[in-house]
Amino acid sequence: MQPCEPQPRVVVGVDGSPSSYAALRWAARYAQLVHGCVEAICVWDTPSDVGWTGPAIDPEFDLEQARELFAEELSAVFTDQQRPAGLREHLVEGDPSEVLIRASQGAEVLVVGSRGRGGFARAMLGSVSQRCAQHAACPVVVVRQAGDQAH
Repeated sequence: MQPCEPQPRVVVGVDGSPSSYAALRWAARYAQLVHGCVEAICVWDTPSDVGWTGPAIDPEFDLEQARELFAEELSAVFTDQQRPAGLREHLVEGDPSEVLIRASQGAEVLVVGSRGRGGFARAMLGSVSQRCAQHAACPVVVVRQAGDQAH
């Protein structure tokens, strides 16, 4: 991943969930305030024998198709407002929390949604937002989607 220099970097995790879209909108507004750029990171995790928790990956996984889907999701988020000028898109394979924690190095802030697409296994292992809040190299903002109430 090439960082956006010399502007402040606002890193945001995007996984297709409503709260990650809310995080992306928050990150775009914040980046505008600090004259920074947004690095939107979508991480896919390949299945393993030990509690894989990401969205199901088709055995015929096509990276180009994934890029197109990611671009469509970003476009859908910014339909009612301008796309951030400094938006950088990164599609990365790996564990979502590890990738986002690495991306937090040198960032102004890391923004994540409060609820992603993980399932039971992720709940047992700890959420991505929780791991990022504990281990990121910069401040972390956890954004709830509109209408999401804490229980």
